[in-house]
Amino acid sequence: MTQATTAAWIDIGALDLIPRRGARVVRLSQACLAVFRTADDRAFALEDRCPHRGGPLSQGIVHGTSVACPLHGWVVSLATGEAEGADEGRARTFPLRVEGGRILVDISQLAGRRTLQRAS
Repeated sequence: MTQATTAAWIDIGALDLIPRRGARVVRLSQACLAVFRTADDRAFALEDRCPHRGGPLSQGIVHGTSVACPLHGWVVSLATGEAEGADEGRARTFPLRVEGGRILVDISQLAGRRTLQRAS
């Protein structure tokens, strides 16, 4: 029998603080999240790591509901985290909702994950 994971919603700020077709990074002890805002004001949260070589997706170009990685141009779906086209791989996605103009992200999947260590 498996245990259900309880949602762990955190308020990360106002949607208006993210430019349209842009992103902001949310640094947590377990991961860095890239929170994106599309031209039509939809929001998405992905781990800020391209599935190809770990590039910072938050620095990529948002077009529609995709982002192009700034390192090698891989295109990643904001909705699914899946690499598009002939590329294969997936960035971790996080449930997100907007309430009263505030962005809430569910980070429950990070529970029990080791804290990131800085390289020496």
